[in-house]
This record gives sequence, C-alpha cells and structure tokens, in this order.
Amino acid sequence: MMRTRPLKVALLGCGVVGSEVARIMTTHADDLTARIGAPVELAGVAVRRPSKVREGIDPALITTDATALVKRGDIDVVIEVIGGIEPARTLITTAFEHGASVVSANKALLAQDGAALHAAAEEHGRDLYYEAAVAGAIPLIRPLRESLAGDKVDRVLGIVNGTTNFILDKMDSTGAGYQEALDEATALGYAEADPTADVEGFDAAAKAAILAGIAFHTRVRLDDVHREGMTEVTAADFASAKEMGCTIKLLAICERAADGGSVTARVHPAMIPLSHPLASVRGAYNAVFVESEAAGRLMFYGPGAGGSPTASAVLGDLVAVCRNRLNGATGPGESAYAALTVSPMGDVVTRYHISLDVADKPGVLAQVATVFAEHGVSIDTVRQQGKDGGASRSSEFESGGEASLVVVTHRASDAALTGTVEALRSLDTVRGVASIMRVEGE
Repeated sequence: MMRTRPLKVALLGCGVVGSEVARIMTTHADDLTARIGAPVELAGVAVRRPSKVREGIDPALITTDATALVKRGDIDVVIEVIGGIEPARTLITTAFEHGASVVSANKALLAQDGAALHAAAEEHGRDLYYEAAVAGAIPLIRPLRESLAGDKVDRVLGIVNGTTNFILDKMDSTGAGYQEALDEATALGYAEADPTADVEGFDAAAKAAILAGIAFHTRVRLDDVHREGMTEVTAADFASAKEMGCTIKLLAICERAADGGSVTARVHPAMIPLSHPLASVRGAYNAVFVESEAAGRLMFYGPGAGGSPTASAVLGDLVAVCRNRLNGATGPGESAYAALTVSPMGDVVTRYHISLDVADKPGVLAQVATVFAEHGVSIDTVRQQGKDGGASRSSEFESGGEASLVVVTHRASDAALTGTVEALRSLDTVRGVASIMRVEGE
C-alpha cells in the first residue's frame, strides 16, 4: 500500500553533484515514489552562497544554516555532498541524533572517521550509505557489502581516479609527457586547477581505505594506506612497459595476506600486462577488479566521477534508505568482525621493474647482481642499454661511457627491495636510480 505522507530529504551541498541530485529528485519524482513506496520531498537545501541562481530549485528551500536544517526533527534522510571533514562530520552525527539516516559521497571523511560514523548510526538506529564515495556510478560498495558477504574476498585491484587514468592513458597512447597530458586533462575539465589530490594519490588512497574495510571486514583508515603519486612517471617508463607487454596505471590495491591473518592497502603507479582487463580501461573511466574465493574474478567498470554518474549512486542509496525507513529497518552497517591486522608496506610481496643509470664498463652487472642476491631479491630479466638508445642483452657492457640497466625481479617483499635499492645507490658504478615501479596483475 502506498504511503501518502512524503519522506522528507535534506540536501547538504548544491554544487555539481548536489544540483544534479535535486534535479533528478524533481524530474523523476513519480518513478522514485513508485520504487520507494512513498513520495520523497526535498525539504531543504543547505548552501554557502544563497545568492547563486539554482535552476529548478525553489528559492524558499535554500538555507545557509545547515545545522538548523538537520536538527529539524522531521527530516527522514540527509544527503551530504559538501565533502571535507568539517562541518560534514558534525552535520552527519547531528542528523543521526535528530532521527535522520544519511547518504554521503564523502570519501575523505569516511576513510578517516568511518568507524565513528557507523557507531553513531548504529547507536541511533539509522542508516549510513555511501555508494557514491567510491567509483561514482559504478555499483561497488553494495556488491562488496551485500552480494559478496558470504564469500571470502582476497584482493581488490582498481583504477579509482578518472583524472589520473586519463593522464596515463594519454601518455601511453600518444607518447606525451606528464605535464603535457596534465595540461590536456585540465583543459578538458578532467583535472582541477590544483590536481594534487588526484595525481599524488590522496583521492585514490581514501577510496582504497573504504574498499579494504568493506572487503576484508576490518577497520582500515586512511593512515593505513601506503600512497605514492604518479608525477614522476615518464615516457621512458611507458617505453619500458611496452617492451614487457605492459602499460602503466595508478592502482588502488587491497589484498589479504597468504596466511589470511593480515591485509594491506596501497596506492601507487604500477605496470600491468596488456592482457589484464584493467589495462584496457581508457580515458577518465574507472574499473575495479575483485578476486574472491567462490565467485572468482569480477570486474566493475564505468564512469567514476561527474555530476550525473555520482548523483546516480546517491539516488540509488536514497531509494534503499527510504525503503528501510518505511519498513522500520536498517541496512547493513559496519562489518569489522574480522579485525585483521593491517600490515605495513614492507610486507607487500610483488615484482619490480628497476631502471638504473650506470657506468658502462666491465664489472657493473656483476656488482648489481651481487647486491640483489645479498638482499634476497631474485632477478628475472636484465636489459642493458647504452645512452645512444642501442639495446643489448649481452653479459656485460663493452664501452666506457654511460648506460642504463633495467632489472625485472621475481616476487619479493617491499622491504627487501627497499634495502636493495639503498645498497645500489651506494655503488660507485651506479650513477642513479632512474625509476622503480611495481609489476602487478600477473
């Protein structure tokens, strides 16, 4: 039976995402009513600049007092799309205290204080949903939290930032340098004026923390995620990757240790084989590859940002939360029962691609190989190349100039690789370590 009294929704933020949420709520009102079982009513919109014209939104709904809006007592659901830590955190907890459930797209806040927010929601018997916080329109949080709840997830490997994927894709497909590709991303609106959060991996790290927490039923905070940016990736790195049949992506990687007792979460550029499904993700798209014990390998792909895609995820959560509200129930909350240890980056085991600038003279290769052996890092392949670009796979250099030496290892711990690189830098014959990149997805 259809309920006639509307469910009231407060919207915090009316920027690119918030305005699209308000538009869809208005234009698709009848469909939302049919799906939920009751009408939904936009009861107020909190903004910082009330004088700005917002098409399709009744000016009477606009307020600058977000706190008063969430404290009204008649609000059923608060949608938070303002971002940042404060005042979002206080507004969300205040909403719970005054009887509202919350839908959020705030990845930074959830990565930092997700446990406290879940606890507040549980204390007051309310929902906290946040599908839009990771990978935009791609259904990912709910499949991990619900569809795979009976399975054991071993690994989550993903491209979760469209800006960085656009830049790396341009570097790969056109041979452009990093700055040139960034400039194009900025001109097309894919990159912000200050792209630091994207290119230095902060955005992806927040998403990795959320994904790891859900996938492994363990609390993982932003501080637990190892993070490296992609600003040092060069055209030479892509050339080396192509020689290996690989490309380069900025990846968020969350994985369970082989013994099952710990997990790791990390974000960094990595080479992946062209045969891996993530290698074909182009432009500003996102994709997440999930490996689980029973379901096997699953891939989720689609637009990871933008007003409409993110609003789609927000509205999906709104429908779910409203249905719960009508049924007097709540959906799945935080499931951190496993409480696995979050291991440091040094425990991560993978393969590595190391490019060295070395003196082109007899004995160099033997010295380098000895350092790898002393640190327990096994060498898979070695490629020698003179500064004139001529490649050689001979056992030793033949001239007395400068050259590069590219070493690809077998699997080793990150700690062992770090020790190896430190020792290599101390060799007189090693002029510099030009590049270190992990090799994933094999």
